[in-house]
Amino acid sequence: MPRREILTELTRRHFLGRSSVGIATAALALLIERDAQAHSGLATTPHFRPRAKRIIWLTQAGAPSQLELLDYKPGLAKYFNTDLPDSVRQGQRLTGMTAKQDRLPVAPSIYQFRQHGQSGLWLSELLPHTARLADRLCVIRSVHTEAINHDPAMTLLQTGHQVAGRPSLGAWLSYGLGSENDNLPAYVVMISRPTGPTNAQPLHERMWGAGFLPANYQGVRFNPGNDPVLFLSNPPGIDNGRRRELIDSISAMNQLKLKDYQDPETRTRIEQYELAFRMQSAVPDLADLSRESSSVFENYGPESRKPGSYAANCILARRLVERGVRFVQLYHRGWDQHNNLPAGIKSQCYDVDQPTTALVEDLESRGLLEDTLVVWGGEFGRTVYSQGTLTTENYGRDHHPRCFSVWLAGAGVKPGAVIGETDDFSYNIVQDPVHIHDLNATLLHLMGIDHKRLTFRHQGREYRLTDIHGELLKAALA
Repeated sequence: MPRREILTELTRRHFLGRSSVGIATAALALLIERDAQAHSGLATTPHFRPRAKRIIWLTQAGAPSQLELLDYKPGLAKYFNTDLPDSVRQGQRLTGMTAKQDRLPVAPSIYQFRQHGQSGLWLSELLPHTARLADRLCVIRSVHTEAINHDPAMTLLQTGHQVAGRPSLGAWLSYGLGSENDNLPAYVVMISRPTGPTNAQPLHERMWGAGFLPANYQGVRFNPGNDPVLFLSNPPGIDNGRRRELIDSISAMNQLKLKDYQDPETRTRIEQYELAFRMQSAVPDLADLSRESSSVFENYGPESRKPGSYAANCILARRLVERGVRFVQLYHRGWDQHNNLPAGIKSQCYDVDQPTTALVEDLESRGLLEDTLVVWGGEFGRTVYSQGTLTTENYGRDHHPRCFSVWLAGAGVKPGAVIGETDDFSYNIVQDPVHIHDLNATLLHLMGIDHKRLTFRHQGREYRLTDIHGELLKAALA
């Protein structure tokens, strides 16, 4: 073939894919080296001795109201049905759902608070079981975010950025630290449905995605029942021997492609097939809760025997971390109470209060809490003013990114502590603000990672979970 014709037929993709020298090959080699290192953790991590080996993040999707649960404001009673003072709002933006209201009437919580434990932590009557944890919790009342709507707020919480496409916290941890169990993924996600009628916001898979990291670091979603991973079980007529032959054949073809193009995603695909095969024996045993004692189900509450419930997923979370899963994330939907909040939040607390408490106590009784970090919270808070009609018994609350509450418990966390303070209306932070980036930087620190040093080069720059932001929350550390 004439040289001119060869050059005409040689596309940029073929050149980069087949070239054995030059910048493209060097870049691919670097990615492959990083991929191989990260399978068992990067060679440079952890950066220092970790306080925690694993994280269970109890994500309350939809934004729980801090005013009803963790941020006690007794002085609000005297402001009932008065307009929110301009000096408090300070011209801050509102969502489209309340921006056109004629008034922003202050709505004190109808629920009572009491102090608990030696720490004297104020907790709502909606959380009677959580009250037993008062001296184990580190409550942060001054978390804030920029996002005012659910999807960008949850994306920011999980990935450090409001725009989709970046790796989630669990993916970063999988990339940096690898897995402790070759037969299970390092990062597992479960979603529970609320028992009561609620406004459940959608959750997108990018919340637990790997972004620009290799795909094997993304979270694996477990569904309810004894067969929790889609397409993991053999189809009718196929046994493990036949499945092994099939995987070997696919692997051989992928190996040819890997040799030809040196694409790290092809290597990832090979590894994921192998992991799925190993999971076929590990997952059914994991998901079989019939071996749990009756006392376990009693501790986790009346919904714990129902597959897919928050309580059942809490039991599975404990079983997962027992087997070395690095990061477990439970999403409980239904906290988006724009109206009829008193009834809605009561139902949500019924779902999560007892199972959450049982999980922390279960981990402690098994010696796991000392190196397991538990996180509880949503993507933003709720307004002190009512959305819609306010009565003495009913009201709603709109989105509020200016302040909300999160609690931590377990490995490396200062127990019985309260960090941050909001004003008398739980509207603005007046002491120790904690941004989402600060929270994520602290979680990484407890896992032995300096958030400024865990990076991945993508499109010509080094990326990290906290971008160029984030400060360690030292007050939360034991």
